Amino acid sequence: MATPRGAVQPIMSRSVVDQATDELRRAILAGALDPGAEYSLRELAGMLNISFIPIREALRSLESEGLVIMRPGRSAVVAPLDLEDLRGIYRLRRALEPEIARRSCALLTDEELDRLESRAADFGAREHGMADIYEDHHAFHLALLAPAATAWDIRVLTTLWRAAERYIRIGFGRLDPDPAEHERRGRAHADLVAAFRTRDPAEVGAAVERHLARNEKIAFSALS
Repeated sequence: MATPRGAVQPIMSRSVVDQATDELRRAILAGALDPGAEYSLRELAGMLNISFIPIREALRSLESEGLVIMRPGRSAVVAPLDLEDLRGIYRLRRALEPEIARRSCALLTDEELDRLESRAADFGAREHGMADIYEDHHAFHLALLAPAATAWDIRVLTTLWRAAERYIRIGFGRLDPDPAEHERRGRAHADLVAAFRTRDPAEVGAAVERHLARNEKIAFSALS
């Protein structure tokens, strides 16, 4: 049977600008490009082995995300880490996540909690650094809240999580060499699942608040 013309579009290779944007974003979020460091376009082009033009376009996109600050001429500064911004992000998260969690705990199935408990155990594996588990960690927290979250809740939370991503990746990444930190990560997320299993809204809300407060303190200390 012939495929209708236009029904399937051919796969196009990703543009150099898109690839440069993704690689620079990854390097900034991971801390490979130091917060506050200034780089010339020539340096960045040399790192990626591409010309100035796609670098300039990539940096404009990253500037709109708050990750770089363009300088007059041909240079850009990696946005510094502002610990007051981190406090503000966690303040907003504490206002939203415990309330959603209190409603979600009655809606999550036992099967889903079993799956999340297994995921929490993976967070404690010593061979997994923060860079390895970050995306799964994001998905874990979303899964706990999703049954009671509206589309707008998810939009707002995703914005906050993205804003915190660089702080979390860099701050907790600095703790990766400590085996006790890996054990703490696994235990902290297993404790969250255990709280949700009680189906007690007050206990669940308090557990989420404690989890956020503890993570804020650890990240703030590591970045300081």
